[in-house]
Amino acid sequence: MSKMIFISLPVANLDASMIFYKALGFTNNPSFTDDTAACMVWSETIHVMLLTHVKWRTFTDRPIPPSTSSEVSLALTLDSREAVDAMNAAAAANGGTADINPVQDHGFMYGRDMTDPDGHIWGAMWMDPAAIPPGDQRK
Repeated sequence: MSKMIFISLPVANLDASMIFYKALGFTNNPSFTDDTAACMVWSETIHVMLLTHVKWRTFTDRPIPPSTSSEVSLALTLDSREAVDAMNAAAAANGGTADINPVQDHGFMYGRDMTDPDGHIWGAMWMDPAAIPPGDQRK
């Protein structure tokens, strides 16, 4: 079995969150979706589990942070700068908040941060590894 990552997120409105993630390019895996959870697939190895607050509390009794917190930021790579812009626009049009931080444009790397409807931070980024400036060669 290849290594995979499942990111679990508490969500206030499962249907709204599914719409948001579909708009960003995720697909739903109905085998792991019911009234309390949805498995949203980014790739063969990256999955986001959207869990209602009731379902979330079956995993932990730690408090669900408010949507204004920033416990973690997750980033997804995309194929172009235009795809980064399109994902950011889709976030804003589907219940999220676009550009919660300044746009990062380093020439070889471009990124924009957004939140989902529950305030979870996602970054869309593009990078051209061949254009990365040489690092500091001092010893």
